Amino acid sequence: MALHPSPPVLEIRGLTKTFPRRGKRPPVTAVDRVDLTLEAGEIVGLLGPNGAGKTTTIKCVLGLIRPTAGDIRVCGWDVRTHHHKAIEHASAVLEGARNVYWRMTPRENARFFAGLHGLDHRAHRSHIEELLERFGLTDRGDEPVINLSTGMKQKVAVVCALVKQTDLVFLDEPTLGLDIETSLELRGLLRELARKTRRTIVVSSHDMDVIQDVCERVVILKEGRVVADDRVDSLLALFRTRAYRMVLSDGLVGEVVERLARAVSGLSVTARGERTELEFELPAAERLYEVIDIIREGGAVIETITQKEPDLEEAFLRVINDTGSEGGAGA
Repeated sequence: MALHPSPPVLEIRGLTKTFPRRGKRPPVTAVDRVDLTLEAGEIVGLLGPNGAGKTTTIKCVLGLIRPTAGDIRVCGWDVRTHHHKAIEHASAVLEGARNVYWRMTPRENARFFAGLHGLDHRAHRSHIEELLERFGLTDRGDEPVINLSTGMKQKVAVVCALVKQTDLVFLDEPTLGLDIETSLELRGLLRELARKTRRTIVVSSHDMDVIQDVCERVVILKEGRVVADDRVDSLLALFRTRAYRMVLSDGLVGEVVERLARAVSGLSVTARGERTELEFELPAAERLYEVIDIIREGGAVIETITQKEPDLEEAFLRVINDTGSEGGAGA
């Protein structure tokens, strides 16, 4: 008997959401024909400028907003026609620590959210205690959340999302307001969680360091559309092959700078004492020889040539700026 492969943890096809406006003004398109597939165990970063459609997309998946068009399936269940079945497989932290009840303790919050999802907290006691221990909350487990630090409050919110043991977890700004040490700790916990439990985690954050450190794949939205969907290392490699830094022992005359500006993109010329530093991008690696010839003909001596290491924030900005401005404004 042939085994049927498991469906994707999340499958979105043609997701569109428009919001009507008062009067005769046309509706706002927040999400515009989005396609997305996520498999088990993936940690995916969901990026986009404010108004790109990230939160609207997440709320459509969770059934909090009804889509205008398109299909959403969570573990094979259609969110529209089998909402309760689909939502059994998904949980989320939205708006950070505001998700939890500050007058209750971390342990009480975890038990409450377990019960809210139809779980007997007594049967899941060991799992709750394991989460509290993993997130360093055991010693403060019986103290009201309102007395805890910002970092601990954020950890309580994450614990409450994980207590359901769902296949799909959305974390919206999970490190917002955390100090560097706590943020690094939480990143490590998320990586460990995905690796050990095979859960699919979607992280939406404005902190590019978090996405680059935690996620293997990144999806970028702009004006409600997917403008990039690739592995983080592949996205960085794309820009690494184009960005260069040169150090010259002499300066460049104006005519040479003008020739360089026509041959490269994003030319930056910085004088540093007796040396001059150039940063630029090339459409193709072989164009580097043309740049070298221009500099030599200008009488300058090249001391070093290095490929500039881009970070995810730089890659993100390039993707956003390189895509057209067609489509509606996201929300």
